[in-house]
Amino acid sequence: MNSKIKDDSVDFLFQAVLSLKTPEECYAFFEDLCTVPEIKAMSQRLLVAHMLSTKQNYQHIVHITHASTATISRVNRSLNYGCDGYKLVFDRLDKKAEENDKKETKNDQ
Repeated sequence: MNSKIKDDSVDFLFQAVLSLKTPEECYAFFEDLCTVPEIKAMSQRLLVAHMLSTKQNYQHIVHITHASTATISRVNRSLNYGCDGYKLVFDRLDKKAEENDKKETKNDQ
């Protein structure tokens, strides 16, 4: 964890995010909290991180996301030397997708 960002107001922000339950609630909260470019930048970095974590090359990532190579490099540095936040999220999303696939397979039988 980066102690440079830890304070009461950031804790309050994170508690607010953790209180959201649906994508619709997230849209409403983040549209109130952030500008559209800020939301787009965060979503782009998340997509870049996911693509890097699945070993896709820079040129393909640029083509799909329109992110600069500088952005891709910064995200890659976070993936390699950061706090493993991306890994935590991707592991949980993968697990959730697997659980949903199992449910769908079971319902199809």
